[in-house]
Amino acid sequence: MPLDATLASWLTLSQIPGLGNEGQRKLLQAFGSPEAIFLASSAELNRIVKPAISSSITRGFDDATLAATEAWLSDPLNRIVTVADAAYPQALLNIADPPLLLYIKGRTELLNAPALAIVGSRNASPQGLRNAEAFALAASDAGLSIVSGMAHGIDAAAHLGGLSGKSSSIAIVGTGLDKVYPSAHRELAHRLAQDGLIVSEFPLGTPPLPANFPRRNRIISGLSLGCLVVEASLQSGSLITARMALEQGREIFAIPGSIHSPQSKGCHALIKQGAKLVESAQDVLEELGNGLVGASTSAAPSPRHSLSDHLGFDPVDLDTLSQRSGLTVASLSAILLQLELDGQITALPGGLYQRIV
Repeated sequence: MPLDATLASWLTLSQIPGLGNEGQRKLLQAFGSPEAIFLASSAELNRIVKPAISSSITRGFDDATLAATEAWLSDPLNRIVTVADAAYPQALLNIADPPLLLYIKGRTELLNAPALAIVGSRNASPQGLRNAEAFALAASDAGLSIVSGMAHGIDAAAHLGGLSGKSSSIAIVGTGLDKVYPSAHRELAHRLAQDGLIVSEFPLGTPPLPANFPRRNRIISGLSLGCLVVEASLQSGSLITARMALEQGREIFAIPGSIHSPQSKGCHALIKQGAKLVESAQDVLEELGNGLVGASTSAAPSPRHSLSDHLGFDPVDLDTLSQRSGLTVASLSAILLQLELDGQITALPGGLYQRIV
């Protein structure tokens, strides 16, 4: 993607110190385009913004920044999408504070695909990780790209489930796209770049500043039809995402857990406030559209059929099933979820499963 004069104007406008999204929108409304803003006089600019910002605008482009960005764009996986582009996600145009432009790495078409946000604790329980990956796989196979924040814990598990399904996964990050954070997720980031999508509103070179992560949450929720919280404490950043989703008119879902677990208290608080309690991926899919449910059941993996031989009509836990079948717990979680969607088994409290047909 070449760095033409129009894109250079968008980039420079997005990085004027102290301007922010609101100021950018005011200038665009007043002058019509980024190019016109940089052709305006100081007197014209001063009627819209403060003199210090006006001075930054009249200084014009930073050649070093533009050169670094052009070098980054030489990778065919990399692209910058502005609000004026057809590829810009339409869902974000309806939120209160849409970013002026997005840096993206990977499959551009996912920006406008139906999506489900799955978020939760960085310090998730083993069951929480299994739930996140299994729910994400089922939703991805049903036609929903999985959106999350590439953090440790639930986010990473959700991305893995989404990537394993038909509709892939989108990571919204709080750094520039020339950085991987957390660094332990370099392999995950590579998979997302090749088979999914990584998105940031922050310029190249932006480090993992604490303020950036709550800010990016509005994009996680804004891209999505709904937001599923898998595990969260009362202080979890996932609740910020859920609140933003609610403000944006998105559906909110939460998985309940033990009354004794701190990682369940955030989900329980959401349910008390009106979030839909979900026990299976089908609960989410039915709320978001019956067409998605049909897609999910038709895409069930073949190993599920032989698993019935190891499932009796008495409740059984995952570890026992793993011993009986020889399958890993992660594989079992995905297969059991498909069986549950088909109405062949039911999930019981305490991590137990029971055959019903």
